[in-house]
Amino acid sequence: MGMFFKMAAGALGRQKSKHILIAFTVGLGVSLATAMLGVMFDVGDKVNKELKTYGANLTVIPRGASMAGEKYEFAERQEGGDSAESDDHYIREDELFKIKMIFWAYNIVDFAPFLNARVETSGGPAVLSGTWFDRRLELPSGDVVETGMMPLKSWWTVEGRAGDDSDPEGVMVGKALASRLGLGPGSSFGVDTEKAGRKTLSVRGVFESGGEEDGWIIGTTALAQEAAGLPGLVQRVEVSALTTPENDLARRAAMNPDGLSRAEWDTWYCTAYISSIAYQIEEIIPGVRVKPVMRVAESEGAILEKTQLMIILLTLLTLFCSALAISNLVTANIMERSVEIGLMKALGAGNLAVSLLILSEMLIVAFAGGAAGYLCGLGLAQFIGKAVFGQLVSVKTAVIPLSCLMVVAVTLLGSLPALRALLRLKPTEVLHGR
Repeated sequence: MGMFFKMAAGALGRQKSKHILIAFTVGLGVSLATAMLGVMFDVGDKVNKELKTYGANLTVIPRGASMAGEKYEFAERQEGGDSAESDDHYIREDELFKIKMIFWAYNIVDFAPFLNARVETSGGPAVLSGTWFDRRLELPSGDVVETGMMPLKSWWTVEGRAGDDSDPEGVMVGKALASRLGLGPGSSFGVDTEKAGRKTLSVRGVFESGGEEDGWIIGTTALAQEAAGLPGLVQRVEVSALTTPENDLARRAAMNPDGLSRAEWDTWYCTAYISSIAYQIEEIIPGVRVKPVMRVAESEGAILEKTQLMIILLTLLTLFCSALAISNLVTANIMERSVEIGLMKALGAGNLAVSLLILSEMLIVAFAGGAAGYLCGLGLAQFIGKAVFGQLVSVKTAVIPLSCLMVVAVTLLGSLPALRALLRLKPTEVLHGR
C-alpha cells in the first residue's frame, strides 16, 4: 500500500501542468454547478417573493358570501332590524390578527381587509372601499406585525402619496374617477353616504390600477364602516402567502382533506401548500371560507417548477461538458505515460491495479479542484442572487455532499474512455515502440 501511494505521489509531481489543468476543469464545472444548485435550493422563496408583487393568492370571505359577487356587492344588507353582527356576510375586523397565528404564519407575507360601501359624488355614484393602508398589529405572542394594502398592490402607480390609517378623512382616488371629478393630490371633495350623511374627504393620492378600482375611492376601514353603518366589520381579506407548488397530494387534500390517511394528512398540513394554508386560516377564524386565487397560485407553481427544471438542465449540461474536457485530458495523460504503464504491466501489475492508480490520481486532483470550485461557486451564487433577486442566497448544507458526488461522477465519467484505452494497452507493443 505504501508503494501504491508513492507511485501516485510521484505521478502527480511529474505531470504538474496536466494535473493543474484537470483540477481547473473540474473546479470550473463544480463552481458553476454549485452556484446553480445553491440558487435552485433557494430559488423557491426568491421567486415566490418576486411573484408576491403581483397580488394576493388567497381571498378570505364570509361563509354566507357569494364568491362571484362578494367583491362587487355593497354594504346594504342591514334591513328589518337585523344587527350587523348577526349577518353572516361579514368578517370581524378584530379577528384578522389570527391570520398571523397559524402554523405557517411566517409564510404570510401580507394581508389587508376590504369593505365596500356605496357613496354619491358630484359626478354620480361611486364605490368607497375601506382597507388597511399601513396597520401595525400586536399579536398575543408579543410579536408586532406590519401589514397593509400597498404591498399587495405594488404594481399600482400612485401620484401623490398613499393613504394613512391615522388619517380617517384622507383617501386615494382612482384615476378614472379623479379625472371625472377634476381631482388631484391635495384636493377636497364631498360625498353623501347612507349611514353617515355628508362627508368631506381629502385626496392624498391618485392611483392607476389598470382595473375597475380606477373608478373607486379607497379610504380607511373606519371610514367605510361609518359610511356603511357596519362598525368593526369587513367583507373580504386578501392574503399574500409564500407557498409550495401543488402536487397530487395537495390537490386531493384541497378536494377532501378528510379523505387523506393520517400520514398523508400530517405531510399535507405541515407543508406550505396553498390549500393547507387556506385550511389553517379557516380553522382559526370561524365562519370564513378561504379560496385560493388559482390563476396566481398555479402561475407561481408553474414558474417555479420551470425555473428549477432549467437550473437542473444547465447543471447537468455543465457537468457533461466538464466530463468531456476531463476525458480528453486524462486520455492524453495516459498516452504520455504509456511506456510507464506498459512497464508496470510487464512487471506483473494487473489492469485493476493500474486502473485504481490512475483513478486515485485523478480523484486526488479532482477533489483539490472541486474544493476550490465549491468555494468559487458559493461566491458566484451570491452574485447571481444579488443580481437577479436583489438579495444574497442562503448557503444550503445539502450542496456540500452534492458537490462531492459531482466531483466523483465527473471524474469517473471523464476517465472511462481513458481507462478503456488503458485496458487495451499491451506491454510488448509499448515497450518495443509500436
